[in-house]
Amino acid sequence: MGMGSRLDLFLLTIAILSGTVLSDLILFKVDRRVDLTSQVVRVTSTLKVENDGTNSVSEVLLAFPDNQVKHLAYLTVTPNEGKGKSKHSANSFPVEVVHPKDMPPALTFYSVSLPKALGKGESSTFDVLAVFTHTLRPFPEKITQADIQLLVFQDSAYFLSPYAVRVQSLSVKLPDARIESYTKLENTKIHGSEIKYGPYENLPPFSYSPIVVHFESKQPFAVAQELVREIEISHWGNVQVTELYNLNHGGAEIKGEFSRLDYQARPHIRGASALRNLVARLPPRARSVYYRDEIGNISTSHLWGDSKKTELEIEPRYPMFGGWRTSFTIGYSLPLQDFLFQSEGKRFLNITFGCPINDVVIDTLIVKVVLPEGSSDISVSTPFPVKQSHETKLSHLDVAGRPVVVLEKNNVVPEHNQYFQVYYKFNSLALLREPLMLISGVFFLFVACIVYMHADLSISKSSASYLAKLQWDEVQSIINRCLAIHDKLEVSLRDLSRTGDAQSCKAARKAADASLKELTKELKPLLGFLQSSQQAAQILPKVENLVAKEKDLQDRLLAKHSTVVDCYEKKYGGKEIENRVAQHQQKINALRQEVDDLLDFIDEI
Repeated sequence: MGMGSRLDLFLLTIAILSGTVLSDLILFKVDRRVDLTSQVVRVTSTLKVENDGTNSVSEVLLAFPDNQVKHLAYLTVTPNEGKGKSKHSANSFPVEVVHPKDMPPALTFYSVSLPKALGKGESSTFDVLAVFTHTLRPFPEKITQADIQLLVFQDSAYFLSPYAVRVQSLSVKLPDARIESYTKLENTKIHGSEIKYGPYENLPPFSYSPIVVHFESKQPFAVAQELVREIEISHWGNVQVTELYNLNHGGAEIKGEFSRLDYQARPHIRGASALRNLVARLPPRARSVYYRDEIGNISTSHLWGDSKKTELEIEPRYPMFGGWRTSFTIGYSLPLQDFLFQSEGKRFLNITFGCPINDVVIDTLIVKVVLPEGSSDISVSTPFPVKQSHETKLSHLDVAGRPVVVLEKNNVVPEHNQYFQVYYKFNSLALLREPLMLISGVFFLFVACIVYMHADLSISKSSASYLAKLQWDEVQSIINRCLAIHDKLEVSLRDLSRTGDAQSCKAARKAADASLKELTKELKPLLGFLQSSQQAAQILPKVENLVAKEKDLQDRLLAKHSTVVDCYEKKYGGKEIENRVAQHQQKINALRQEVDDLLDFIDEI
């Protein structure tokens, strides 16, 4: 750790000292304060700038080493309002990246535009707030459950500037008074958990003196590798916010086994730097708040609030140690009138950009603003640069989809939780689109049901298919009537065996012959129609077979009837009669079964 870092700082020092000096301005006084009490490093510098040249000056250059710039998340310059504190005034000075000539290649420069140009001998005092992420490095990188997390911070005791510095000082505020080691320079003092360097006087431009502080910190490193915030506007009075977190603990990784028993017995010793809970500060009047993950709702949460704020305290399903990960979702609803306004014929959403959890550093933040369907002329106003794109979201009762404004920013810190605006035009009459669609849908459903209930969906009575079906129904009726006559003949034979009245049996036979002859006449034209109809071609062979079988059955039954009557008239015994009709009866049973089967088969067709 020490050798590689110090070599880098040494090479940087050589590159810096070889740079060109800007002589028009001098830093009359620099008071720099570094806050290391959390995973986010905040450096507040109060600069008193004085014009020592003859020409007026309207901008001041700020220099940062490239190895710090890649971790620089937020930079703002505001007027100094006394007591050495930055008030984050709304009228901050414009800051932009510049590339001045003949400057060291290892530095990145930012130009601060002053509200008023400085004439000869004039001065201005302002505060510079620089916020860095991922600059505190755990050392050692892996610890056991019982070990204390130690961090390393590297910087310069001198304020790095292209201008000469008359007087400067540095204070480093630590989270705890226990300090493993620190770089000792001239005029270095320790007051509790604060290390003070300086004052140092009359330093030339690009002065650089590396320092390293190795200290104890029990603060968990809550890092959201990705946070997706979806803000959906409904003009029916609601703003729905859904936040999907992919969170990990970015501190010293735990090695060895985790003992829940030790953790529950002594959580502040056997898990001093574990992430136990987070507090989300939601807007006032937030309602329908939920906290869940892929498994389901998480009950370890507490919600309270008043007219000024709503706070949601959430606990993960398990304490998070270094290197551990989790994912969860927070959702809540907000009253529309608190966040949607109108100006110059446009509506605009005014809501905060960042994460409601102040203890979280976000590597990638994606904010999606879902506007109502039909929104047009969309524009966005943000207090800092973001990557912007557009997409479409389809939801219930949508036709073309809802326009979605997608804002993306990397390396997000709590200072980014500022208000931004999304402007759009929306016709109020479009509010009636979805209710009218719903009413129309229900109306047409009822109309369709009424039409269906009153419509005759059967086959047309004039079609050939319908006429063929009628002819088959007639044929089927005649066959059934023939079978009924067969049954009456069987009944007359049973009566004969019981009473011996042959005359009654002959009378029944005579009536049956007449009826069968009449039915045969009715059947012929029906068969002729079926034979000439193409729609009956599928069942015609079966119908003809059925008629033939019924005719055969009829002949066998009449022959049996004649035999039995003749035997009774000749006074044969019962045994003799059974022997004479046995062959007929066997064939009659088989034919009757075939006729019944053909009727069932044709009905299925």
